Amino acid sequence: MIIEHLCASNPIHIAHAADLIKQGELVAIPTETVYGLAANALDPAAVAKIFAAKGRPQDNPLIVHILSIEDAAPLVTHIPEQALSLAKTFWPGPLTIVLEKSALVPEIVSAGLPTVALRAPSHPAARALLRACGLPLAAPSANKSGSPSPTTSQHVVDDMSGRIAAVLDGGPCDIGVESTVITLATPIPMLLRPGGVSLEDLKIVLGELRISEAVTRELQAHEHAQSPGMKHRHYAPKAELTLVHGSFEEITRYAKEQDADGVLDFGENPEEQARQLFAKLREIDALGLRKVFVRCPGKQGIGLAVYNRLLRAAEFREVTLVSKQ
Repeated sequence: MIIEHLCASNPIHIAHAADLIKQGELVAIPTETVYGLAANALDPAAVAKIFAAKGRPQDNPLIVHILSIEDAAPLVTHIPEQALSLAKTFWPGPLTIVLEKSALVPEIVSAGLPTVALRAPSHPAARALLRACGLPLAAPSANKSGSPSPTTSQHVVDDMSGRIAAVLDGGPCDIGVESTVITLATPIPMLLRPGGVSLEDLKIVLGELRISEAVTRELQAHEHAQSPGMKHRHYAPKAELTLVHGSFEEITRYAKEQDADGVLDFGENPEEQARQLFAKLREIDALGLRKVFVRCPGKQGIGLAVYNRLLRAAEFREVTLVSKQ
């Protein structure tokens, strides 16, 4: 199957992409976060193609994309006031809200969980496609499962060639890391995955907010992934990464001692770190590097999302260097 390359700003191409989705095909779409692999969320056979194309484990739930909180009503048992407040503040945008699902949502979408993850993207092409389809779209990142997420259409082609029908090219993604995921299906709201909406901003709206321990540690054997991005190894290049706390000079010296191939430093700007993250991880493999040390980013704002992705890409290998005085 040759991937059709469509223009995300062309209404004719949007209509064609919508027709493909209505026919049960997969279309990669740009969002403000990363490129997603979209299918009709109400069609179990189409959703099954997502898992097959990505090589994604069946116990990993998908995010369903909609236009607004009003579109959530048929997909959930009820919409709590906190969800309305979050949607009013952050939708459309990079926030996913987990709610108790209705019977309309296929089990394959929720990975057998009693909940569904919902998001209203802000990217104009994603919204145009949602309007053209008139359907909710299941859309995880458009990459092979476990590898770095795609932030350009070329990344999609590199991973999905021969696996999907088309890609809507909307240029590079603005944010560069996936959406924040928060569940309201717990007594106290809980952050499951940090992302484009910061923990600090969520607290302004919600007040009390817990953070899942799995944000900064491995998912335990008895735990089920309540959200995408909670698996042990995720977002990872083929190279062995180690996350290192320390100055660039200290890390460079340590890397030489450990016979590493290189050091990756994203700089000090958290937003730029997020935009560059997955492209840089893909570059590591393009350069054929085997062992790379990555300078640990700060954890404020979107920096927490960058840290979370790097931690999983490094399979939780993390070192703190002690300064030599």
